[in-house]
Amino acid sequence: MNSLEQAEDLKAFERRLTEYIHCLQPATGRWRMLLIVVSVCTATGAWNWLIDPETQKVSFLTSLWNHPFFTLSCITLIGLFFAGIHKRVVAPSIIAARCRTILAEYNMSCDDTGKLILKPRPHVQ
Repeated sequence: MNSLEQAEDLKAFERRLTEYIHCLQPATGRWRMLLIVVSVCTATGAWNWLIDPETQKVSFLTSLWNHPFFTLSCITLIGLFFAGIHKRVVAPSIIAARCRTILAEYNMSCDDTGKLILKPRPHVQ
């Protein structure tokens, strides 16, 4: 394989990697927004739950029953984490990190957008 073919292969690989990471961005943004909204709802519900004077006087389950917004927000947040939202919000960086690991064997790397970074070859003496 000559150097021209290798350069074309590298360009094609870079295009495909940047395209793939770029396609993940809209979904990642939506997952991040959902996580932020549910987290703020949970924090707001927790604050209302904690400042309620009745919370100290009744049992734990009764206090949760008296604060359905907090309870549902908590259940939703826990459900999202079990569904893997923590992986979905960082999916592009996971892909880029895995590519960096593989590309390191070939004296290359990539940035978070998928652009290739060619490193100089080490000199063997």
